[in-house]
Amino acid sequence: MRMRIAAGFLLLLLVAGVVGYKWWERQVVKPGPAPIARTILFPRGVGLDEIAQKLEDDGLVSHRYIFQLAAWTLGHGRNLKAGEYAIPPHASLRDIVTILSSGRVVVRRVVIPEGLTVRQALAVLASAEGMEGNVSADAIKEGELLPATYNYVWGDERGRMLVRMRSGMADLVERTWRERASNLPISTAAEAVTLASIVEKETGKPSERPLIARVFYNRLKQGMKLQSDPTVAYGIALGGDLGRPLTRADLRQPHPYNTYVIDGLPPGPIANPGKAALEAVAKPAESDALYFVADGNGGHAFARTLPEHNRNVAQYRRLMRERGQALPPSLPEE
Repeated sequence: MRMRIAAGFLLLLLVAGVVGYKWWERQVVKPGPAPIARTILFPRGVGLDEIAQKLEDDGLVSHRYIFQLAAWTLGHGRNLKAGEYAIPPHASLRDIVTILSSGRVVVRRVVIPEGLTVRQALAVLASAEGMEGNVSADAIKEGELLPATYNYVWGDERGRMLVRMRSGMADLVERTWRERASNLPISTAAEAVTLASIVEKETGKPSERPLIARVFYNRLKQGMKLQSDPTVAYGIALGGDLGRPLTRADLRQPHPYNTYVIDGLPPGPIANPGKAALEAVAKPAESDALYFVADGNGGHAFARTLPEHNRNVAQYRRLMRERGQALPPSLPEE
């Protein structure tokens, strides 16, 4: 009799164990309560208790204690990692534990466009959510930062990002200068960066960059002033945003960056040029053009002679007047 009772009791325990296991398995894998994808951040040093509490507070799990038990039973009670995570809709306890133990944090991106000054590029970094630390423009020279799209994760240091940007630009400049065409009228990679920054600011049309680079080279060879409006604006705004159109008085104002006044290149870059502008300066187009003016349609009209250039200018004037738009002060007076 006693043997039967013991056997029955053991069978009851076994059945209860199986039922309990099946119940627990369903708790671990059943869809969670969050109906939409969520991003959640756990700072460094956070423990399992705090993680579970935040998951419950944010509606990603129904009960923090059940999540803690799931983390332990799944073998990850001690190795959930801090960081920013994307949690899919209705993620189960198993899903969330797997995500938090994997370290697959959200990858963020910050875009540094071509043609920004150092001050402007640092302002973009300062506004990048999740980056830590402050950076100063004092120790960074104009033209040292590579425009690109950079990946980062929450908590990355802005100072380390600057190291990547400067290293990337240094590598690109070294390569493009090494592969440059022969007989260019500049002698250093630093001069190439300066000219590339001017090319970058003169046009946003990729196909024009090599031709504009050649125009400036042709002018340098003939001892002509570069007469580039962006250099004037940079010198007046000291690397910031001028915030207004240039005037004829601006073009006459003497300063080291005014290429209507000085001969040759300005003393340094006026922006951070991108890869295409640097390559255009290293390998310019073949052309005898000495002049260019906006064509009113996003590009430029190029000319070999001053009379041809004046005809292009006259056509541009007519187009601007028909549109009721202001004319730049650098156009020759009628």
